[in-house]
Amino acid sequence: MPTISRRVARSAWMCLPLLVCCAACQRGVAGAPIKIDGSSTLYPLTSAVAADFKMANPNATIDVKFSGTDTGFAAFCKGESDIQDASRPIEANEIGACREAQVHFIELPVAYDGLTVVINPANTWAEAMTVPELKALWEPSATGKTTKWSEIRAGWPEEPIKLFGPGPESGTFDFFTEAIVGEERKSRTDYTTNADDEMIVKAVAADRNALGYVGYTYLERHHDVLKAVKIDDLDDSIGRGPIAPSPDTVRRGVYRPLTRPLFVYVNTDRMSRPEVKAFVDFYMKQSPALAAKFEIPLNPGLYNVVQQRENQRVEGSVYEKPGARDETLDRLLNE
Repeated sequence: MPTISRRVARSAWMCLPLLVCCAACQRGVAGAPIKIDGSSTLYPLTSAVAADFKMANPNATIDVKFSGTDTGFAAFCKGESDIQDASRPIEANEIGACREAQVHFIELPVAYDGLTVVINPANTWAEAMTVPELKALWEPSATGKTTKWSEIRAGWPEEPIKLFGPGPESGTFDFFTEAIVGEERKSRTDYTTNADDEMIVKAVAADRNALGYVGYTYLERHHDVLKAVKIDDLDDSIGRGPIAPSPDTVRRGVYRPLTRPLFVYVNTDRMSRPEVKAFVDFYMKQSPALAAKFEIPLNPGLYNVVQQRENQRVEGSVYEKPGARDETLDRLLNE
C-alpha cells in the first residue's frame, strides 16, 4: 500500500487539472474590449447584461455607450463597434452603408417598448390625448405657433407647454415622428432636446407644464415623479379609447401606435472572437429575465426563435421586405 505521504501527493497531482480548470472558470473569457453603442432606451438592459457577464468573466472588457440609434448605426456600419443597440429596425440607407463597408450583421430582437408620453404628476388635464392632438403638438408647422395647452384642446389651461424629447440622432425620435406625425424625422424644432433620457425625466418632473416622451422603462423607474399620458388611437377600428402603456397592453398590441421592438445588431465577423460570441450567447440567455426588469419581454416562444437566429447566424433584417414595418414582430419572425 502506498504511504500516506504518497497518497497525499497522488491526490494533489490528480486534483491539479481540476484546480487549473476552476481557475480558468473564474477568469472566464477575456480578449479584446467588446464595443457596444447605440440606443439610450436599450442602454439600461444592455448595461445590466454587461454587468452580469463581467461578474462571470472578470477579465472581460465591455464598453457600453449610448450615442443614439442613428449615430450608433453610422459607427456600426463602418465596423467601429461590435454590437449596436437599436430602438428601431435598421433602415434601408443603413443596410446599404453596411453592405458597402462589407459589414454583415445578425438582427436580434430582445424586448418590446411602449414609447411613453409623460407629464408632470401635477398635470390633471392632459391625462389622455388623441394621436391627432399629439400630431398637432409635434408636427413641424407647430413650431413657434402651438405653444399653449388651450391650443390643443378647448378647456385646457392658458398656460405655456414646455416640451422635451430626444434629438434627431435618436431612434426614439425616428419612431415617434413616424408614428405620431406620420413622417419620420419631421418634428417641430422649438423643444428642448437631450440624448440622455434621464435628463428628460428630470425636466418633466420639475415642471407641471412639461411634456416629453421616453421609453417605457424610464416611466417604470420614475413612476413617482412622472405620469403617463393615455393614448387614444382614433384609427383603431375597435374603438378601445385611451390606452395606458403597460407590459400587457404592449404585448397584446393594443397600445397603439407607440409599441415597438428593441434590437441588438451583431457584427457577424466579430462572432469569431470568443469573447463576443460568449457575450451574445449570454445576452440571449439573460434577456428574457432582465427584459422583465428593464423593458417589456417578448411574447412567449419568440426568444427561442431569436436564439435560433443567433445560433444559425441568420444575416440581414426581417424588415427588408416591402410592407414588413406594418407587420407584427411575431409574424415576421415566424414566417
